Amino acid sequence: MSDVINAAVKALNEKMGKDGFDGTAKFVIEGEGSIVIDSDGARAADEQADVTLNADADTFESILQGDLDPTAAFMSGRLSVDGDMALAMKLGSVLA
Repeated sequence: MSDVINAAVKALNEKMGKDGFDGTAKFVIEGEGSIVIDSDGARAADEQADVTLNADADTFESILQGDLDPTAAFMSGRLSVDGDMALAMKLGSVLA
């Protein structure tokens, strides 16, 4: 597993705390791997999800650090979303 994925899983779990996420979302980080987020938290995995978000490592890192708003990343084409858009918006508030 890549260092990018390991760091992202750790950062996502810190952001979510003990609450996890109500739904199933998958981040696909180009050239690195996938992360699944659900009620159990974040983990490195490549499973089916209600919504899948795709971005390169730099975009994903910028979102996690709070330097890039997920909605702005989507609107500029740096983040693509496939699946439940309402769940993607809810995930955006978790990442903020």
